[in-house]
Amino acid sequence: MKKFIETLKNIYKIEDLRSRLGITLFLLLIYRLGSYVSLPGVDPAQLSQLESQTSEGLLGLLDMFSGGAFSKASIFALGIMPYISASIVIQLLGIAVPYFQRLQKEGESGRRKINQLTRYLTVIILIFQAPAYLVNLHVQLPESAFAITGTLFTVSSTLILTAGSMFVMWLGERITDKGVGNGISMIIMIGIIARLPHSIVAEFASRIEQQGGGMVMFLLEFVVLFFVFMGSILLVQGTRKIPVQYAKRIVGNKQYGGVRQYIPLKVNAAGVMPIIFAQAIMFIPISLAGFAKSDSLSGFAAAFSNHTGFWYNLTQFLLVILFTYFYTAITVNPMQMAEDMKKNGGFIPGVKPGKKTVEFLDTIMSRITLPGSIFLGIVTILPAFAMLAGINQQFAYFFGGTSLLILVGVVLDTLQQIESHLLMRHYDGLMKSGRIKGRSGTGGAMY
Repeated sequence: MKKFIETLKNIYKIEDLRSRLGITLFLLLIYRLGSYVSLPGVDPAQLSQLESQTSEGLLGLLDMFSGGAFSKASIFALGIMPYISASIVIQLLGIAVPYFQRLQKEGESGRRKINQLTRYLTVIILIFQAPAYLVNLHVQLPESAFAITGTLFTVSSTLILTAGSMFVMWLGERITDKGVGNGISMIIMIGIIARLPHSIVAEFASRIEQQGGGMVMFLLEFVVLFFVFMGSILLVQGTRKIPVQYAKRIVGNKQYGGVRQYIPLKVNAAGVMPIIFAQAIMFIPISLAGFAKSDSLSGFAAAFSNHTGFWYNLTQFLLVILFTYFYTAITVNPMQMAEDMKKNGGFIPGVKPGKKTVEFLDTIMSRITLPGSIFLGIVTILPAFAMLAGINQQFAYFFGGTSLLILVGVVLDTLQQIESHLLMRHYDGLMKSGRIKGRSGTGGAMY
């Protein structure tokens, strides 16, 4: 406790860090306040049916990521997810389209161009998503809930929803530039955390109503959640270090001996993206069925609309493993790593430079990705096991899946950046020993 108080004092002494934390909290507060501002013309007192619809399934996940703004018919209802979707599309285009491949190699100017194209694509996605959201509002809410109807409501609300999501994106960019941590990830995390108290209260109420061991089960759930949380930290931080020997260098008339360094290869280089891809595909069958209730479906559609079913979770588990290998392959390039080592006079002891080094790195990545992908798949389907164990569906989402990994990754990245500020000014870090490692080891962004 004493060290914690001392750390807070050190943070306050650093003016730049104090300013960055203040800006981050202020911008996050604006985002949370905006999530409670309903669309003009919608009666917020009649949103009970919409809240019931978003209590489970795909819409429940979207509502969680938006911090409840989706179920409140807020101006921020679509949240940051359209920007995430656009970012994923641009990343995939960078694999297949030569134009985007050239932009990725152009450094800062290419990055600015890619960001601009991502924003344009986000607007296009919003133009399609906003009217779809408004149609869902009309289906779920009674006519008395709308003070404005017709084309005026559709056009004005589409513009407001589009502007709201772009404003949320702008808040995220400002947090990244002026605050602490990755702004986009921080906004998603705050949305998830905002739903946590409500989920805990709902789970507590359901356990209180039980007779015989309800509170014991409630405490046991938190113990299990703690171990899952710690396992996720190990998944995010886990690395295997590959030794690289750099040749002797001659500077002037002096000869310096070779230096041995290490290449840290991450166990989970793909981050949370495989889960996002897998969940997007798993929602296709129920989407094609018109978001019908599972009890009215049969056969294939019924199996893949049951979130606790065997075939649904087995397929999702296998998809996560597949996408983990796919995303690792496009983000980690053994050939580029081998070329960089060769240019800097480095080699892996016992491995010939060139093709052999590429094959060695590729083999190592395949081996360490397998356990990482399996654990990632297990984390993905853990909420299903939690629901089968009788845990409230909203609280079950925190036992795994995208929400847990986002929470772990963002918290570690933010703490790593704060620790970097402290150590740079010769203060003690946040930990007594060692260093906090974020997802990329340098506090990098998730997306």
